[in-house]
Amino acid sequence: MLGLSCGGRLSTGKTRLRPFRVMRTGNVMSDTNYLLENRKVEAAQRFSALSALFNPGTLRQFDACGLATGWHCWEVGAGGAELVRIMAERVGEGGRILATDIDDSWAIEAASPHVVVQKHDVALDPPPGELFDLVHARLVLVHVPERERAFRNMISALKPGGWLLIEDADPALQPLSCIDAYGPEQERANRIRQGFRALLASRGADIAFGRRLPRMFREAGMTDLSAEAYFPVAMPECISLEIATINMIRKDLLDSGIATSDDIEGHLESVRSGTLDLSQPPMISVRGRKPQAG
Repeated sequence: MLGLSCGGRLSTGKTRLRPFRVMRTGNVMSDTNYLLENRKVEAAQRFSALSALFNPGTLRQFDACGLATGWHCWEVGAGGAELVRIMAERVGEGGRILATDIDDSWAIEAASPHVVVQKHDVALDPPPGELFDLVHARLVLVHVPERERAFRNMISALKPGGWLLIEDADPALQPLSCIDAYGPEQERANRIRQGFRALLASRGADIAFGRRLPRMFREAGMTDLSAEAYFPVAMPECISLEIATINMIRKDLLDSGIATSDDIEGHLESVRSGTLDLSQPPMISVRGRKPQAG
């Protein structure tokens, strides 16, 4: 754990809420180069598994930042709707959530009078024309080639004293699917996971990104810095996440020669049988506060 604990909530005053709408803006980057595209049918299963695995840690981070009624929050790269709904409950009708993604087709389900869902590229589009008490992104910057620009855009959208919370994976820190590789099934799982990492890197992902976040926050002048890492091992949700991911990237695995059809089917059979103690890469969560003006 790095840094100090967070303080109380920010005073946002009374701001007139904008009417409910689902927005789609132009000049948005297509996600066709993204390996884990939201438009694929397996995306819903992935979102559900990721939420089950990582929402508890994210919500604990929100508590540390003091997320409360009346806050205005920007959820960057929202993906699914579950976390957006939880945030909306926390801020209440007097608050506001802006949920953005380059593909907002799943997050739309969370839209409400105080939740705006908008198609937006955090790196290539201008930041929203408002300031927020909290800006949060999970598993976003690791996939964004222009991640430094996206990071600056998120900081620019904070109110003085507002909180930035970024959570990103570091697959290079723990690259294995089975950390206890005691047999051929585990070794096959690790070979496929290694190939998956190579595919991500070929699409612009930085698989050693998560460890850089504390330094990025510090160099940006953020205060009250705190960071931690967490990775799940042998949790039931790891099974559903692995099945969804392998099915989502099956063609890429085959086309690149990383795995054969027999490799993939054998691996999925092992996953479904529950004989693999599957793990996920470390999720590094970093929070910091934008200095007060003056």
